[in-house]
Amino acid sequence: MLMARVEGSMIATRKHPSLQGWRMLICQPLDAEGRAEGTPVVAIDPLGAGMHQRVIVSSDGSAARSAVLDERSPVRQIIVAIVDEPETEVAA
Repeated sequence: MLMARVEGSMIATRKHPSLQGWRMLICQPLDAEGRAEGTPVVAIDPLGAGMHQRVIVSSDGSAARSAVLDERSPVRQIIVAIVDEPETEVAA
């Protein structure tokens, strides 16, 4: 799983039938300090994440295929949580 920021959405005029009706979002992975790190990924969104929200993306293809109800689907990433606020350590 990785922390990411929603950077946009993706529209496909042709896609696998299992992806019909699913929102596909472009998610930029973030490092521990919240800076962009690595290559953006496309994830299906069952939660309704908004632009620039932080999300948790799972790359467990089995979970994503289970969500779309098709074990032969090419889907790999799925948003599993929307982060309200990153947790910070409290000084003692």
